[in-house]
Amino acid sequence: MRCSRRDIFEPQWLEDLWLNDNQIESLENIAEAVSGSREKLTTIYLENNPCGKSPNYQAKCSTILNKSIQTYLLRSFNGYVCLFEITHQQRPTVIDLSLSSHWTIDWPSMAAPETSTAAVPTLYTNNTLRNAFGGVLSFFILLLIGVLAFSIRLFSVIKYESVIHEFDPYFNYRVTQFLTKKGIYDFWNWFDDRTWYPLGRVIGGTVYPGLTLTAGTIWWLLNSLNIPLSVETVCVFTAPIFSAFASLATYLLTKEVKGAGAGLTAAALLAMVPSYISRSVAGSYDNEAVAIFALIFTFYLYIKTLNTGSLFYATLNSIAYFYMVCSWGGYTFIINLIPMHVLLCIVTGRYSSRLYIAYAPLVVLGTLLAALVPVVGFNAVMTSEHFASFLVFIIIHVVAFVYYIKGILSPKMFNVAVTLVVSVGLAVCCAVIAVLIALVASSPTKGWSGRSLSLLDPTYASKYIPIIASVSEHQPPTWPSYFMDINVLAFLVPAGIIACFLPLTDASSFVVLYIATSVYFSGVMVRLMLVLAPAACITSGIALSEAFDVLTGSIKFQLPGVSSDAGVDAGETSSDTTEARNDEVKAEKPEETSKDQPSKKSKKKEREHVEKPSAKSKVKTKAEKKRLLALPLEASVVSLLLLIVLGAFYVVHCVWAAAEAYSAPSIVLTSRSHDGLHVFDDFREAYAWLRHNTDVDDK
Repeated sequence: MRCSRRDIFEPQWLEDLWLNDNQIESLENIAEAVSGSREKLTTIYLENNPCGKSPNYQAKCSTILNKSIQTYLLRSFNGYVCLFEITHQQRPTVIDLSLSSHWTIDWPSMAAPETSTAAVPTLYTNNTLRNAFGGVLSFFILLLIGVLAFSIRLFSVIKYESVIHEFDPYFNYRVTQFLTKKGIYDFWNWFDDRTWYPLGRVIGGTVYPGLTLTAGTIWWLLNSLNIPLSVETVCVFTAPIFSAFASLATYLLTKEVKGAGAGLTAAALLAMVPSYISRSVAGSYDNEAVAIFALIFTFYLYIKTLNTGSLFYATLNSIAYFYMVCSWGGYTFIINLIPMHVLLCIVTGRYSSRLYIAYAPLVVLGTLLAALVPVVGFNAVMTSEHFASFLVFIIIHVVAFVYYIKGILSPKMFNVAVTLVVSVGLAVCCAVIAVLIALVASSPTKGWSGRSLSLLDPTYASKYIPIIASVSEHQPPTWPSYFMDINVLAFLVPAGIIACFLPLTDASSFVVLYIATSVYFSGVMVRLMLVLAPAACITSGIALSEAFDVLTGSIKFQLPGVSSDAGVDAGETSSDTTEARNDEVKAEKPEETSKDQPSKKSKKKEREHVEKPSAKSKVKTKAEKKRLLALPLEASVVSLLLLIVLGAFYVVHCVWAAAEAYSAPSIVLTSRSHDGLHVFDDFREAYAWLRHNTDVDDK
């Protein structure tokens, strides 16, 4: 509704005054404006105005309304805070924002006027203390999970000392050594004549520099702090450090989807999952050491932006995507999975401005930043792996424009405009598709890389590029590989997918799409079990968290001495208590206005109020429903013990895999006989002899 200046200064109808996010420096004009409606005015909302910073702000508001003011915070799950001023003469109403499970009310512990002795219920104070204690406990649990993720990857150092594993990690170590000695500019222009011999290799234009720059930066920071570690030591421990960061990113991502409990469970699972350990043990200095963290963190920032609609998080998402592009060629998974999710939201009618903010800056800023990486360059806009993001970019703009004109046009004009916009949009899409087809038609692979075509067509590599098919990590996995790499998570993933549909949100639909695509790709190439591991941990964490909630709730509900009312959750109790107070206010309000002649609407409201059940009956009804849905006590206890045993089995398997299966470097061999363990270090001794007895430039 639009209001003129005259309407505001003669507001006999005004009950709520919302003037947030303006430049109001003084409350004097506000006092003049509301002078005609002080009897009806109950709310003043002046957040993000200069006048709100004055020390006597509440006192002035009280003077304006000629009523005492009680302040409370309506705090959302995503961190936004709205400040309201409500008079004590009318109790506040909890507004349904379709996010009821994420909203809580925290009443400040301030002395209330005598007219409102129950203004600060102990229930809200207890909830605040419990949330604060839960936050501190979550922090320490997350810290322990990080320590676990780091320490479980040190078996290779304990058993074989600090060495670099495999060929690719040693090449990355040589590149990092050159970077720390010569600097960043010489690194970009370095021609290494010892790699790809006798052709040589231009390092700056053929490697993903994220891993090297990360380790070089860590080495430089440590030496700046007078911690003299060698480059080799930094390279050996880079992967375990970033595995702890990946656990933190998993917690943040899962928390955005299903809450802190599921986040902690998923983080603990990822810290130990064997599939990730195989690529992040100490000494495994490869691109995946930092890329998995970048992958999960990029997804977290996307979901965070999708939940909040914040352009700040959208910018951070683009920067995280840029770091992923610098780190690993698997960044194409991100730039295809996110457009698939955006298209899914549009098709299912879940488009919103938050979806636009989460996607559009990522495509524009992320593509520009990706083109700055020398190994990617113009491939960010010229190869088929990126075309899906551009097509969805056009589609989301067409949809956004349709929603915009829908808000400013009449229904009849809107139908005409939609026809025009859809026609033009289809024409533009057809033109873009025609240009893309013409662009890639000249390429034998249609603009796709050999590895990408191998993922889309598993038989492609064996037919046309045998060298790709000959690599062992490019082979399809066997069924025992799933049990070896993700163990019991394979059985928990379906339950986690079901839990994501209860209820289905934008964030949970992304998790479902993530697990579905990663399962397919892991079935094509065993190396991509690494991409499946985070998705399996997230969905399994959600399943375990939901299962523990149900089982512990059933046990708590049926314990002797626990009343039926105690079985109701604290959040439901608080909402029911608030509803009870609102009902009391609505009951008192007709008595205050009984002097006036009641209208038909007021009589109808009074009849509806009489027909409404009391808050106590609502609480009892919910308690009875919970009792009907609760599992039997014996079944709950047995199921809980089975889940604990399942978790213990998972921990034992992960520790065994970390210690025995994935910690041995290929350059050091071991054998076990009747007289114990024997270590064969002949390869390193031979390389040491060559290093000491040959010239540096010998070939």
